[in-house]
Amino acid sequence: MKALMFGWEFPPHILGGLGTASYGLTKGMHACGDMDITFVIPKPWGDEEKGFARIIGANCTPVAWRDVSWDYVESRIGKVMDPQLYYDLRDHIYADFNYMKLNDLGCIEFSGRYPDNLIEEINNYSIVAGVIARTVECDIIHAHDWLTYPAGIHAKNVTGKPLVIHVHATDYDRSRGNVNPTVFAIEKDGMENADHIMCVSELTRRTVIEKYGINPAKVSTVHNAVIPLDKEYLDIKRRTEGEKVVTFLGRITMQKGPEYFVEAAVKVLQKDKNVRFVMAGSGDMMDAMIKLVAKRGIADRFHFTGFLRGKEVYEMLRDSDVYIMPSVSEPFGISPLEAMEMGVPSIISKQSGCAEILTNVIKTDYWDIDAMADAIHSILHYPAMYHTLRDKGIEEIHGITWEKVGKKVIGIYKDVIAARNH
Repeated sequence: MKALMFGWEFPPHILGGLGTASYGLTKGMHACGDMDITFVIPKPWGDEEKGFARIIGANCTPVAWRDVSWDYVESRIGKVMDPQLYYDLRDHIYADFNYMKLNDLGCIEFSGRYPDNLIEEINNYSIVAGVIARTVECDIIHAHDWLTYPAGIHAKNVTGKPLVIHVHATDYDRSRGNVNPTVFAIEKDGMENADHIMCVSELTRRTVIEKYGINPAKVSTVHNAVIPLDKEYLDIKRRTEGEKVVTFLGRITMQKGPEYFVEAAVKVLQKDKNVRFVMAGSGDMMDAMIKLVAKRGIADRFHFTGFLRGKEVYEMLRDSDVYIMPSVSEPFGISPLEAMEMGVPSIISKQSGCAEILTNVIKTDYWDIDAMADAIHSILHYPAMYHTLRDKGIEEIHGITWEKVGKKVIGIYKDVIAARNH
């Protein structure tokens, strides 16, 4: 079966959980066999892992004819894409896009990030999708998150193939209900044009049905999983001794509930001064959190690391005695699974999708800072509790695999294709 996937991130260049989930799912589906996956991203860097998906860069896809030599194309994009694919794509330009700002290969430039002109990049991505969909054979189209829904819809209209969209989050989650009308409209359009909608949790599925008015029959839950860690990460040595470390690791934004982490830290430190709290990540609430920590008088026990990537994440987890995710509304939340895999006892909010599948964690309401503080204190001071959560957590995580998720997604593909053919 041939799947044409549209995504926005792909490891090792990731800015959040979307890239991690896209990678894990693609790899898991490939492991199931009989899958030919083409994965489109705005801007590949050339160091993406090969072998389980063919990556196409939107920024390497011509939307206007340019008479360029093989050697020149190879020198420009050879590190990220097969030059022959450039010429194959060039044969399927469907309109005159010379009025746009294009480079010397007739391609649109993309940042590969989340720039201020994000809506413009989303629209440009959907233009490129038209060229790719006319070139790449597929049985089904799969669009990851709202950024790629317009591309998925365009590809569906071009090919007549069914469209499955993957809801990794909604604007209701990101904004605590104060939705951006432009984003909401893109999300709703994607959902209405999709043949099937996969949501990363039952929590997200209910949001799609209730807030976007979508028929429940075409919405299913497909929980995320975790990628088994390499020995290189599992063998990382702890750098801190003597003091206990409690870690928040994620975007410092309204959705993630960072202020509840700070307030819980205040309560823990009233009982035990020998604890350090770490807020690892970046985001629009970082300055506010630094001020709140100072205001609460705990700055000497609190650390801000900034954004961590790759091995740095696992070094931070290895140094941690407790991991906490106090999200206000978390569609899934892969980071607690990564923490558990590293043997870190975890506390998660009941308002997170991963709470639906995890057993060996402590679950509290995001706003219940007393329960959160009690849980932190208990894990730090009762060795039996610490060791049970650690050992049972590792055991549980080993059963949550992307291959199982991939098998479920392939089953959905088959059902959607069969329904379309009847």
